[in-house]
Formats: sequence, structure tokens, C-alpha cells
Amino acid sequence: MSPICDRLEAVRERIRAAEARFGRPEGSVRLLAVSKTKPAQAVREAFQCGQHAFGENYAQELAEKAEALAGLDLEWHYIGPLQSNKTRLVAAHAHWMHSLDREKIARRLAAQRPDGLPPLQVCLQVNVSAEPQKAGVLPGELPALAEAVAGIEGLSLRGLMTLPARSDDFDSQRRAFARLRQCLEDLQARGFTGLDTLSMGMTGDLEAAIAEGATLVRVGTAIFGPRD
Repeated sequence: MSPICDRLEAVRERIRAAEARFGRPEGSVRLLAVSKTKPAQAVREAFQCGQHAFGENYAQELAEKAEALAGLDLEWHYIGPLQSNKTRLVAAHAHWMHSLDREKIARRLAAQRPDGLPPLQVCLQVNVSAEPQKAGVLPGELPALAEAVAGIEGLSLRGLMTLPARSDDFDSQRRAFARLRQCLEDLQARGFTGLDTLSMGMTGDLEAAIAEGATLVRVGTAIFGPRD
């Protein structure tokens, strides 16, 4: 097997082990391979090893790779901050948007979604650690944004995403992810339906995320190596 295949399988084994350790059903956690800054050929290689979902942080890079690999059955997830002048690229090429934190961006994505494409699946980004330099709404602002986004035709609100403050302490990692899970449960209690996604956990903390209910983990370095 290629190095990418070997590393993919190692990450999949980490996910399976965490599912078993924390009482999660096998296969309940999806792997999103974060391919930002990596060439299209690396994505193709991962696809040949059975990986279908890929995450990108830059709209132009997402569009270029989606077009270059249009013949493959790939699922593209946009996971980075998005400026309003880049929404058309994401609306045209992404299947999922994880980092939605403004109603203005939501309305632009819906308006620019090409006819014939299914609704864009979206997660709202929550700043669970209240870091001023990070994107995402604070938990107290979440219900109002969810209400606005849920009513926009062309978008399908699926869940929440977070990028918490970095920590090497497992218990601290769990507490941050538990806050996002609580945010999702609060929205469900308010009557929001169809919320089934917790996008949380990366190379260094995916086990803690899975322990707290992650349904999708975003892993780049452990699959593709250090970023270029």
C-alpha cells in the first residue's frame, strides 16, 4: 500500500478503537480527510484507498480540485472561514459547509447555489472556547442563527462544528466537546429537527471528540503529512 493508504488505515483504526472504548456503535463516526494545500493527486490516491469525503479550507482550492477530479465520486466539505466574495465557489462545488456563522453568508450561499443541485448541507460553527481570534458564534447566539438558517431554502441545517482551544489534556478536550454536544441537544429541545451532525475532533483530539458524540472527525496531518 501507499503511505497515504497506510496512514488512512491507521486513522480508521483509531476511530474504530475509540468507538469501542466509549460505547459508540461501530461505523457511527465518519472520517473527513482534510486535503488543504495538498495536490489533487493526493486526493485521488486517498480516494483509491476508499476515502470519499474531503475537506478544504480555501474556496479557490476547493473549486480547482473539484473541477480537476470531477470524474470521481467525491464529497466536498468546506471547513474554513468564508468571505462573502468567495461564496459562489463554495455554493457551486461543495456538498457540505461546516463553518457557517453569519446569516449573510447563508443567504448568499443559497442564492448562488446552482439550479439542479441538492440543498447545501450546513453546520453552524460555534466558538465553544470563546476565543476572540476565532470564528464562530457564541453558544448564546446560536439559537437565533439556527432559526434564521433553518428557514433558508436551498440549505439544509444538519448540525454544529467547533474548533476549540488547543489542549493536550484529555479531560479538557472532552469538556470543550461536551459543550458543543450540549449546544446541539439544546437546539433539538427547542424543536429543531434533522440535526444529526457534530463535526468535531482532529488529529490530536479525535478520541476525546468521539467520547463526547462526534459524528464526523476532520483529520489532515495524520493522513497527508505536514501541510505544505
